[in-house]
Amino acid sequence: MQDVVGQIDWKRYELIPTIVQEKQSQQILMLAYSSKQSLELSLQTHLGHYFSRSKQRIWQKGEQSGHIQHIKEVRLDCDNDSLLFIVEQVGAACHTGAQSCFFHTFSLDKSCQNIPIFSPQKYPMGIYHILDELYHIIEQRRYESVKDSYSASLLAKGANGIGKKIIEEAGELCFALKDRDEEAIIYECADLFYHILVGLALEHIAPERILQELRRRMGQSGIEEKASRKH
Repeated sequence: MQDVVGQIDWKRYELIPTIVQEKQSQQILMLAYSSKQSLELSLQTHLGHYFSRSKQRIWQKGEQSGHIQHIKEVRLDCDNDSLLFIVEQVGAACHTGAQSCFFHTFSLDKSCQNIPIFSPQKYPMGIYHILDELYHIIEQRRYESVKDSYSASLLAKGANGIGKKIIEEAGELCFALKDRDEEAIIYECADLFYHILVGLALEHIAPERILQELRRRMGQSGIEEKASRKH
């Protein structure tokens, strides 16, 4: 399987679309992207590794949930620009808990009615972070009616509208802190976190990238970190 790496023009394609299919059922589980390094890791470990465009890093499928993918076969298409992984899936492939990420179908005979064909939350989410879960829900709301979804209405307002709400919620948190009202502090902080996630979703920035930045600053004093920004 190692030969597949050399057949891809990595100077032309930094990322290769990678379809993942379950071996026994032949069900399409997900679509991800492979970089040269992630593909090499997949081939070396026989576990699904991919490059996350939102997190901007290589990740192993199931690194948090335990829902790993054992790779049984790798196929390269005729143009050498897309991959197919045949895998044995442990647990769920989708972050929602559904077996497959493709759990909605659109009927062309009934005005494209949205019909779920798999049941989300079939598998437990494990330690999948609540911020990640909420972020993905907000991303999904982007395509819903602004009349039916508050998240969709916020995203439709763009950066200015979302920015005003973040400032408003931050102010309410400050007043709660001033009043030393523990219940209000928790409530208003949750509101602020939510609206910040909407702002991140507007620019397709996953929460993990913020956590990575905080991790980068660990071990560095706040004074030093702020001084480094001036340069």
